[in-house]
Amino acid sequence: MHSSLEPIETVLIVDDDVGARLALSNLLRSVDLRVLLFASAEELLAITPPEGPTCLVLDVRLKGLSGLALQSILVQGRRALPIIFISGYADVPMAVGAMKAGAVDFIEKPFRDQEMLEAVREALKIDIARYKRLRAADDLRQKYVSLTPRERDVMALVTCGLLNKQVADRLGLSVVTVKIHRRQVMRKMTAGSFAELVRMKELVEIAILPRHMPDGIPAVTYVDNASPRLELQSENEVCGVHFKMPSSGGGVNLE
Repeated sequence: MHSSLEPIETVLIVDDDVGARLALSNLLRSVDLRVLLFASAEELLAITPPEGPTCLVLDVRLKGLSGLALQSILVQGRRALPIIFISGYADVPMAVGAMKAGAVDFIEKPFRDQEMLEAVREALKIDIARYKRLRAADDLRQKYVSLTPRERDVMALVTCGLLNKQVADRLGLSVVTVKIHRRQVMRKMTAGSFAELVRMKELVEIAILPRHMPDGIPAVTYVDNASPRLELQSENEVCGVHFKMPSSGGGVNLE
C-alpha cells in the first residue's frame, strides 16, 4: 500500500488483445501497481501520462499505429516513458531497433510472470529517478523565487567568487547590508555550506534560468519576470565578464 506522501507508480499497458491485456493487468495489480489499459496507440496518445513514476508495456503489433511508431512519437515530442516491448512475432532486427531507440526491455510472448515483473521494476526505477529530479528542481525553483531581487543579485555575485566588499561596490551597498542579504540567501535556499550554494546556483542556471553568456559563462542578469537585473552604476567585471549599464536602462550589456 502507498502512503499519501509516496508517488503512485503506474504501468500503462497498450495491447489490442483484450485477454492478454487483462491478464497482464491482473499480474501487475497483484503487486500493488496502478494499471491503465489501452487497446491502441491512439488511445494512449489521447491522454496525458501520469506525473508520478510511470512505465509503458507496449505490444509491437497493434491495429492502427504500431508500437514502434508510438515509441518514435513519444521519444520525439512527448514524455519519453520507459518502454517494455512485448511481442509474439518478434525478430532480431525489430528488437535491436527498439532497444537502440531507448526501450528498457523486449520480451517475447509468452513470458514468465517473474520476467515481466522484473522488467517493470527496472523500468519504474528509471522513471522514479526522473521523478525525483523533477521534484528536486521544483523545490529549488520555489526556494529561488522566494528570494528578493536584491538577494538574487547578491547570490549571483558571491557565487562567482566575489568578496563581500566587491559585491558591495558593484551594487552600491554597504558591506553590512551585503552580509545580511547573504545570510538571507543561505537561509532561504537552505544551503548547508557556501559550496552547496554555489552548486544550487549552477542548477538554477541550468534548470530554471536557461539564458547564458558566451563561452558557457552563466549570466548574472536575466530577462524573465521573476529574475533579477543587476543595477550596476558603471562598467564592472563580474566572473571575468565586463558589463556596462546602457544610458537608457533596461538591463546589462556585454562588452
